[in-house]
Amino acid sequence: MSGVSQGGPSPLAAGELRRIVRDGESDLVAVEEPLEIRVDGAPIAVTMRTPGHDEELAVGFLHGEGLIARAPQVGLTADLAVNTIEVSGPLMREVRARSFYTSSSCGVCGKGALEEVAVHCAPLAPGPRLARELLAALPDRLVQPGFAQSGGLHATGLFDGRGELLCVREDVGRHNAMDKVIGWALFGERLPLHGQVLCVSGRLCFELVQKAAIAGAGMLVGVGAPTSLAIELAEDRGLTLCGFARRGRVNVYSHPERVAGAPSRDSG
Repeated sequence: MSGVSQGGPSPLAAGELRRIVRDGESDLVAVEEPLEIRVDGAPIAVTMRTPGHDEELAVGFLHGEGLIARAPQVGLTADLAVNTIEVSGPLMREVRARSFYTSSSCGVCGKGALEEVAVHCAPLAPGPRLARELLAALPDRLVQPGFAQSGGLHATGLFDGRGELLCVREDVGRHNAMDKVIGWALFGERLPLHGQVLCVSGRLCFELVQKAAIAGAGMLVGVGAPTSLAIELAEDRGLTLCGFARRGRVNVYSHPERVAGAPSRDSG
């Protein structure tokens, strides 16, 4: 395995940003390039991602698909090394005939219904109760140097029950940022994420809830709004889903038993 990095508030990975000239001025933009994930030489997925922490991205993606439970051996391939990651199998189950193609905007489309997720993820165990005020403050604790410089990267952070940031990753794709964090946790033998909280910088979609649930995180917080299917999946899997976390407020959409404190009257 090569290039697995540390968690926490870390500097930008090489290649995350690129300088361009716009209207006669210099700007930094987020880099977007394809990454092919192979297992024992067989192509499994292609994702459009921001380079950096690619080993974490590969194993986080495979874990979220129910294909691995432990950190495998990972390395760059001899051909197209910067855009291909080779993972050593075997996988836990056969990969479906459909190919995975993930974009930086929406992730894997046509994921299937709740029944498929239930196969990969048992309902989450009850977790500790956290203060509503702490959950509302988590987005402000995300360290996002790439977003600050370019405005073009999403972030996922992993927090402990005291609200301390354990790991944060940025990527042009919100699902990639979460895969990188989960991959970091898998390499560090930190899964399942019981008693910890995942926080994302944008909206909350079905796929992010799926990844969080499979990783064993009982709570997922987002700055933006959840989708209807995200709420349905969170309720079904026993995950506490919190959205619109901003300005000291947060909305709780499922399993409020993990949240201590009453909502603000003007929360919305």
